[in-house]
Amino acid sequence: MTQNTKAARATPSRLARAALACLAALAAHAHAHADEGMWMPSQLPQLDRQLREAGYAGDPATLADLTAAPLNAVVRAGGGTGAFVSADGLVLTNHHVAFGVIQYNSTPARNLIDAGYVAADRAGELPANPDFRVLVTIGFDQVTDQVLGSARGKRGRAYFDAVDAASKQVVAECEREAGVRCSVANMYNGTDFYRIRQLELRDLRLVYAPPRSIGNFGDETDNFMWPRHTGDFTLLRAYVGPDGKPAAFAPDNVPYQPRSHLQVASEGPHEGSFAMLAGYPGITYRHRTAAEFAEQVQWTLPARVEVFDALIAAIEAAGRQDAQARTLYASQLQSLKNNRKRAAGELDGLRRSDAVGQRAADERDMLRATARGDRRELEALDQVLAQASAMRERDLLLGLAVSQSQLLRSALVLERLRIEAGKPDPARETGYQARDLALIEGTLKQVQRRYDPAVEQALLGELLGRYQRLPDAQRLAEFDAAFGRTPAELAAALQSLYAGTALGDEAARMAAFAAARQGAALPADPLLQLAARLVPAQLRLEDERKARDGELLRLRPVYMAALAGWRAHQGRPLYPDANGTLRVSYGRLEALQPRDAVTYSPLTSVAGILEKHTGQVPFDAPQPLLDAIARGDFAGTADASLGTQPVNFLTNLDTTGGNSGSPVLDAHGRLIGLNFDSNWEAVSASWWFDPRYKRAIHVDMRYMRWLMDKVYPAPHLLREMGLDD
Repeated sequence: MTQNTKAARATPSRLARAALACLAALAAHAHAHADEGMWMPSQLPQLDRQLREAGYAGDPATLADLTAAPLNAVVRAGGGTGAFVSADGLVLTNHHVAFGVIQYNSTPARNLIDAGYVAADRAGELPANPDFRVLVTIGFDQVTDQVLGSARGKRGRAYFDAVDAASKQVVAECEREAGVRCSVANMYNGTDFYRIRQLELRDLRLVYAPPRSIGNFGDETDNFMWPRHTGDFTLLRAYVGPDGKPAAFAPDNVPYQPRSHLQVASEGPHEGSFAMLAGYPGITYRHRTAAEFAEQVQWTLPARVEVFDALIAAIEAAGRQDAQARTLYASQLQSLKNNRKRAAGELDGLRRSDAVGQRAADERDMLRATARGDRRELEALDQVLAQASAMRERDLLLGLAVSQSQLLRSALVLERLRIEAGKPDPARETGYQARDLALIEGTLKQVQRRYDPAVEQALLGELLGRYQRLPDAQRLAEFDAAFGRTPAELAAALQSLYAGTALGDEAARMAAFAAARQGAALPADPLLQLAARLVPAQLRLEDERKARDGELLRLRPVYMAALAGWRAHQGRPLYPDANGTLRVSYGRLEALQPRDAVTYSPLTSVAGILEKHTGQVPFDAPQPLLDAIARGDFAGTADASLGTQPVNFLTNLDTTGGNSGSPVLDAHGRLIGLNFDSNWEAVSASWWFDPRYKRAIHVDMRYMRWLMDKVYPAPHLLREMGLDD
């Protein structure tokens, strides 16, 4: 499989030309925001001088080729990033990225979360949850004209539908190749579009996971904090069918053979060392309007913190009395805690940087330099955004009611699938086409390992109880009829639904899935009957959203063109906001000065584990780790400047959510670290880059090597990675 390099040769759009002007301006001001940027690989040749001056020893032009090392070894893993580290498909990612895999294989009697796991051989590797995927990018092509061709001149829903239909056509043509998953990525907020081709690996297996007390040492107390002392890594293995093609789990599958894999460095970094990170950051919002910045700080983040607190409390209350519930909801609870703390940190950081005030002033200056006609379009953009804001609380609560439930979500998905199955496949809603059936099936199969009826009712009671208190303008008649208008009516409705449903049984879900995919009537189940009443309301909201989104797709490029011109004038970089596609950032190991008279060095050691250890969760370092530290056998993995075993290190790399598990490379492209967190002061970087505070936190690969050699030994895996010297 070869990458089509059409993207690099395509005629640049108006905004792309402005972005190139920004790169030229950046080259002239190499030290202004030099470490800011989540760059598309195709942009890196234009940063040749900056990369070389920063210390990169390779040829930046080779980084534009996604089929060549080192970038072809970097993969999308679950909700984060990973990288191949052996010729036999070993994938290195974070413990927290693979936490769902670990939880899926855990029971109260065999708790791999607490105990960790080391597969003695290939036969001992444990299947991941059926909906876990690893995606290997094999193509990246510009398709802007194809996507926007029939949309030009249209507005609102018509604009959205034209872009949606063209994108689906691009995907359908791309996926004629078996085993390939394709998507269309929106760059520069509706200005440019790219076709992404990815090999979809569906059989992943758990190979090595440290105990929770290493992989999540410090838990929420240390989350987003520096200094850190966490071994946040896990090894999985990707398998394919005997024919070498992607396949679902089967006993006779064989390890996937990647085109290349990363080599773990034998030496480690030090302060000032060059570092480069490649990964799949989720979503950033740095090019949003001043009004959107204000809403994020004044409403969205405070609201998210409040509701996440309530959901966390509901799960923890159930888990105190029920060990099975604790295990079933361990992954969901960790995700909620992480998202809650992230929202609080983002709020704190945006206020600290005065992002709202700075963005407003920047936008005012930009608008003064913008043509009058474009300013009218930008006023229309503000009006569309205000329409969406009017229903923001309802949309937050109902969205969480789906995402934080298992059975209710399953019922809604099955009913929507039944409806979509009656349409020609190209006309079906994205997520319900034939290409999506395997993922839907995998999601439905894993439900019983993450579901407890009492916990789900508690979560829905909290969310729908808040919904009941909304003003009438935000209410939906279908939801009011289903759940009532009072807490007592809601509790009674939930109790009746969950007492009567059979969807907690995998066989019942699979039977409903078989009917839904054929467009046939679903079984007479209370939750499925509820879904039949609620889905029409969801469809109505979806229609409204698509009309707004069509206008946003039409109007945001005007804003981006104005911003690109303004950034070029300022000599500042303009890279597209992150959107789940492969990006590269570069910088160095750098100390942090978060407050007056406080300076943090960029390396931590095992001495910090002993200082933090209390014997109680979350600072309960396991005895084998304490014993190994006491022995002091750090030969081959010690840091010369520390005189002991390093654990984590700090860089100024530009990262956000989704970069968890991203490999950190040295000047020669060797693996020196594994990204797993940001510091508290930089959580707001998804919206605002502040070079004073932006840092990323990584597992030092010397710590991983030492753990796998001296603490929880896996000599066969070290040999496989070429680390047995």
